[in-house]
Amino acid sequence: MLTIELLDTAQKAQRRRFSHLPFQFYVNTPQWSPPILIDVEAALDRNKHPFYEHSEADFFIAVRDGRDVGRLAVANNRRYNEYHQLKRAQFYFFECEDNLETANELFERAYDWARQRGLDEMIGPKGFAALDGYGMLIEGFEHRQMMTMMNYNHPYLPKLMEAMGFEKEVDFVSCYANARNFALPERVRSIAQRVQQRGTLSVKYFKNKKELVQWAPRIGKTYNETFVNNWEYYPLTEREVKFVVDSILTVADHRLIKIILSGDRVVGFLFAFPDITAALQRHGGRLLPFGIFDMLLELRRTKWVSVNGAGILPEFQGRGGNALLYVEMEKTVRDFGFEHAEMTQVAETAVQMRSDLINLGGVPYKNHRVFRKKI
Repeated sequence: MLTIELLDTAQKAQRRRFSHLPFQFYVNTPQWSPPILIDVEAALDRNKHPFYEHSEADFFIAVRDGRDVGRLAVANNRRYNEYHQLKRAQFYFFECEDNLETANELFERAYDWARQRGLDEMIGPKGFAALDGYGMLIEGFEHRQMMTMMNYNHPYLPKLMEAMGFEKEVDFVSCYANARNFALPERVRSIAQRVQQRGTLSVKYFKNKKELVQWAPRIGKTYNETFVNNWEYYPLTEREVKFVVDSILTVADHRLIKIILSGDRVVGFLFAFPDITAALQRHGGRLLPFGIFDMLLELRRTKWVSVNGAGILPEFQGRGGNALLYVEMEKTVRDFGFEHAEMTQVAETAVQMRSDLINLGGVPYKNHRVFRKKI
């Protein structure tokens, strides 16, 4: 017998039940990275997560004959809907046994939830914070997940989505680059050099993490303003900006976080992160008692880096800012001992950046799809 339970997120045990459910589906799956469990549980905590200051969500678990066999989160992001003038519900945290009945029953509860709130479309996977990975993996199942900055899933999950009538909304492609092959055309270097010589734009490097923390609010403000034309954008609140920045600082190496300045104004940024997936796998996403120390060690010994966040304010994009970003991206990949790099999740709508990354030596190797369905 299959039943769908509404989770009581006020109970810590229920939040833990939800966060631990996927482990049963990925036993002996070396490509999967366990999430940082406290981060998942934080997304369910209505008293702490900034998403709930303006929006609402609920969480469901599918139970078959006494065993948890699936989960689903559904949300009404009011700020997103108001900004885009839409009536969309978004789903996230979808995990399920390979069973269409289970998937259907979970989503039927989500559809009912959405209709009760006047929403007419379901879209996702789309998370509760700006750094939650978008979409469901549809290509590149043989490659390891890059930390928690994207989602990994079995091939049967997108097939279940299609069987339920979902269609493509947008794809996010990730590119792989070998450090030896990651090279800039001389023209790009010349543009970046001229821009800096004129003093139009400059690059700010950080001496230590303390200095990075001091600049964090200004970086967060620029992050919020950079993606105004992107599919996923909505105006983040101050608390959400702080949440994003704090998340970045958790796994940041100050040398790999760089910003572009126009005078003293932050107009662009480049975020790169050493890959700590191996540590997350060893400790099952747990930070205590030893996971946090292993993560810190992995930051130093990993040969992989994720470039996950690069942007220039729209008014500076045609003034040499992109060239500066690419020069700094090359330095990040080649000058810190990394052998492998991933340019993580570039939307297909960012046509120029995707083309540029391929020209720099990046090879598309993963594809994550956001699905939609009228309800």
